[in-house]
Amino acid sequence: MSLTPVYQRLVRADRSDQSREEQREVAANGSRQILAEALQATGDQVVNAKTVLPWLFASLGVPAGLTGLLVPIRESGSMLPQAALAPWVERTKRRRHLWGLGAAGQALGAAGMAGAAATLHGLVAGVVILVALAVFSLARALTSLAGKDVLGRTIPKGERGQINGLTTVLSGAVAITLGLGIRLLGGDGAGADVLAWLLAIAAALWVLALLVFLGIREPDEEPDTPEETAGWAGRAVQLLREDRGFRRFVVARSLLLVSALSPPFVVALAAQAGGGGLAGLGPFVIAQGVAGLIGGKTFGRLADRSSRDLMVWGAAAATVVIVGFLLLLRIPGMPSAWWLYPLTYLVLALTHTAVRVARKTYVVDMAEDDQRTEYVAVANTAMGVLLLVAGAISGGLALLGPEVALLFLGLLGLAGVVVSRTLPEVSRHDH
Repeated sequence: MSLTPVYQRLVRADRSDQSREEQREVAANGSRQILAEALQATGDQVVNAKTVLPWLFASLGVPAGLTGLLVPIRESGSMLPQAALAPWVERTKRRRHLWGLGAAGQALGAAGMAGAAATLHGLVAGVVILVALAVFSLARALTSLAGKDVLGRTIPKGERGQINGLTTVLSGAVAITLGLGIRLLGGDGAGADVLAWLLAIAAALWVLALLVFLGIREPDEEPDTPEETAGWAGRAVQLLREDRGFRRFVVARSLLLVSALSPPFVVALAAQAGGGGLAGLGPFVIAQGVAGLIGGKTFGRLADRSSRDLMVWGAAAATVVIVGFLLLLRIPGMPSAWWLYPLTYLVLALTHTAVRVARKTYVVDMAEDDQRTEYVAVANTAMGVLLLVAGAISGGLALLGPEVALLFLGLLGLAGVVVSRTLPEVSRHDH
């Protein structure tokens, strides 16, 4: 059975300039990327440093200080190495192999977390899981870098955002199922054994994703080997200094951290308001899944029309939600309303879905050929540094209360709206 009709029903675009053979090849490559990325995104719902892993730490009696390291290790670990990895990726002819290597590393990391969750407790469990998460994140840096490059080399403009969106939709559907299962089966017990099994299943999903992704057919062309006039750090600094448009994108993206860093503080406020046990995790996992299910496909199409405008509206919406949430908390009786926290988390997750799909599409569309690898790598390495800085500031402000940290992130998002509006348009508008 040909994948072309199915793919073209899912991903709509003007294909008048593509031959039938080109359409078949794009459909085959696109279908594999959707499936592989969906499997990876499904695993991400389990290896989630904002929801599942903090709950696991609480179940295992891990000291609270280690819980604060989860998000920085998960996010920065997958971004910081990318500029150093970029020359290796650029010299590699078959970049799908690098994606497969990264997927294998993520499977190993998830398996390590599963083993620790099943056999260890307390401080030792926390340290082992953090080490496994570091391995996972470093491997993710490779799949992030190679995956965007393979997408740009095998899928034309006008279809890339929709592929990112479809991936989000599929993982969202699985997240809802996962959240419902946790809610129904979790009860009020600790649930470490249940989470250990889920982590083991996630490891298997990355192995399956690896096998799917290796079937992609890349262009048969020799890579452009970059001139080694400077080390990777020097090249990164040079690119940020000389490419004004790219530098502005990095600044805008760093200000869009509002949608990424604010959800954990909503969860922290929910914990303060009461509730515990594994069942309490369910509504937040479900909210994450609903956001992907609702927003993935829609935001993918909007990103193909204008990824810049989608970034602007996503940041603006996140800021409005945070301000509204903080105002509601000042109303007597509202802090004890259990529904307020998952609902706020849901809307913030929707805005983050929009921003994430938009920025991933923007950086792929703004670059051409092997320049794309360097753009993605330098942007992510810069983001890794800025994420640690913003995380440290918001974490420090959280000592004064999660509300103070949320207010800071809301102001950050407002600045992101202003800067994002100045970015050049790089996506096609026709559909």
